[in-house]
Amino acid sequence: MTNAKPVVIPLNKPLLRGARRPRVALVGQARTGKSTIFEAAASVAVRQERLAGEPSTYEECVVALGLEQISLVDLPAIGSLHRLSEADRVVLMYLLWGDRWPSIARHEPRQPEASFAPPEVLVLVADAAALERDLELALELSMLGRPMVIALNRMDEAREKGLYFDVRSLSEKLGVPVVPTVAHMGKGIAELFAAALEAARSKACPLPQPPSQHIAARLHGLNALVARPDVEEAFRVPRSLLVTQLAENDDWFLGELGAHFPALREEAIALRAQAGQGLPRALSDELHADRNHRAATLFESVTRSAAGEQKEGWRALLDALFLHPRWGLAGSLAVFALVLFMVFEVSALLDALTSARLAAWVQGWQPSSTLGVVARAVADGLIGLVGIVVPYMLPLVVLLVALEHSGIMHRVAFVVDRGFHRIGLHGAVAVPFLIGLGCNVPAISAAAAAARGRERVIAALLITFVPCSARSAIILAIGGKYLGGLGVFAVFAATLVVIAGLGRLLARRYAEAPPGFVLDIPPYAAPRWAPLAAETWARTRDIVTIVLPLLVAGSVVLALLGHWGADAAINTLLTPVTHWWLGLPAVLGVPILFGVLRKELSLLMVFQALGTQDIAPLLDRTQIFTFLLFLTFYVPCVSTFAVMAKTIGRREALVSVALSVGIALAVAGAVRLLLEVLKQIV
Repeated sequence: MTNAKPVVIPLNKPLLRGARRPRVALVGQARTGKSTIFEAAASVAVRQERLAGEPSTYEECVVALGLEQISLVDLPAIGSLHRLSEADRVVLMYLLWGDRWPSIARHEPRQPEASFAPPEVLVLVADAAALERDLELALELSMLGRPMVIALNRMDEAREKGLYFDVRSLSEKLGVPVVPTVAHMGKGIAELFAAALEAARSKACPLPQPPSQHIAARLHGLNALVARPDVEEAFRVPRSLLVTQLAENDDWFLGELGAHFPALREEAIALRAQAGQGLPRALSDELHADRNHRAATLFESVTRSAAGEQKEGWRALLDALFLHPRWGLAGSLAVFALVLFMVFEVSALLDALTSARLAAWVQGWQPSSTLGVVARAVADGLIGLVGIVVPYMLPLVVLLVALEHSGIMHRVAFVVDRGFHRIGLHGAVAVPFLIGLGCNVPAISAAAAAARGRERVIAALLITFVPCSARSAIILAIGGKYLGGLGVFAVFAATLVVIAGLGRLLARRYAEAPPGFVLDIPPYAAPRWAPLAAETWARTRDIVTIVLPLLVAGSVVLALLGHWGADAAINTLLTPVTHWWLGLPAVLGVPILFGVLRKELSLLMVFQALGTQDIAPLLDRTQIFTFLLFLTFYVPCVSTFAVMAKTIGRREALVSVALSVGIALAVAGAVRLLLEVLKQIV
């Protein structure tokens, strides 16, 4: 057996994060997908500020890219630098100076309202389906002398039109990275921001894009004029940009030149008139036409039309199912339905073949001695472990890991990301929430792997309110029989309302907003058995190392309480909760307590405590509904608590217990009182 050399991954230093993180501005014309790219990466906390003198606003947030960060800014659309409109001029001023305007702009009536450093990197979002127009803007922005990356967006629409691009050639000719993207499907977003981060590190600016020689020669006089040190200091604008703006009859730049250098204004007008002599059209129009021609030539050199080429096939069909802005939710719902099928059909079958048979086999053993009671409790704990792992944990985890490795779960996370933002989380935790439908234990472990810091805590706390298979089984068994479909729906709907509302409250408690997170959309791939098995074990091994001892210990403690005749005392102690507040028979105190060990035990012990398998004569519909609500929300089982204590700490795990007890009492008690009042009215 040979010793494999460790893989060494170079780490760039210093890390671009914190005070060193670069500001990256998304720029582009309207309807190119600029804001869609921002939303795909934005954090749950976005700062919004108004531009000076403009009703439009820009948005800004911090985005984490591995160990590094950027400050991402979504600026209003900018059409062209040719004959600047008022809105475009304000955006240009922010690109050039941020809020630190030079002396020529300090007399403006409306000054910047918020601190805004000029961006270190520009990300020009171009519409690949109308690229020629955006290439002209790229030539204009290259004059800013700022590192730039081009997002070649809407590549799917371009291919539908039969347009294919030589991305490498376009990148070489402009001297900037060019990244194909499909923003509404999340494709290429991770690569785009990685390129922006590298551009910030290298500080490489676009290649100069001068006008054609016959025009450049005519601009020597204006060049010499703006080359004066006092003019350069006053404007703090790249010389090529200032020359172009003065040559294109830009009233604002010419007006500022006259206001601060009165003697130069007439000279600039004369030089401009001299440069336009002999041209077939006005100098301003000639410059614009020249830039338009260069953009068209560049477009033709990197584009080929192939309308009859073969489509992407099954990959495009799957992306239409999972990532389409309108129909993408259908794919997510299909995955959700598959998870429900696994939980309620496959897992139920495996449960009947494994833990249910073991439980039935042990049921006949009713020891009377203390030692026998302890041994029976240990057996019950082991059977409980089998009942968690074999039917509900392993199949569901294997399924979801396979969906992750295939690339499908990344697409589901992208689609639901915006919905999770409403409760202060990212779509990356969608997988743990789905796992929670089977069992909360592996779900919390998965959340710990998918999130960090604040998000990890919030996700873990919320997952405990996701109805696992055990709680769902009780809801379906009792609610389906005695309350009907509407009652079952009401219980599940209540969990959604509680999770959404609690998520907002927790986001305020843990006020430090997490940075944005770029969800990578990997290519589709067939899962391989070895990585699948390794990942499944990594997500389930906590059961053996942490949960098993607590499960057995809890089983022994509760069994001894029953053996020593403490049932009546427990019921008496819990009477204020069970009978006074929830309106339930006092004998249900012990079944509720045993739910801490495993929720299914509560269902079995309800029948034992009431002495019948038909509870309808003893409990009315209000009591049944109240009992189901309380059992759904209160105290996660000991297995869940153990994993929470490891992943988010004992303090937060105890907070979770207090939270679940409080919400269970509040929701169940409030609903009980409401139903009692309605009963009196009806």
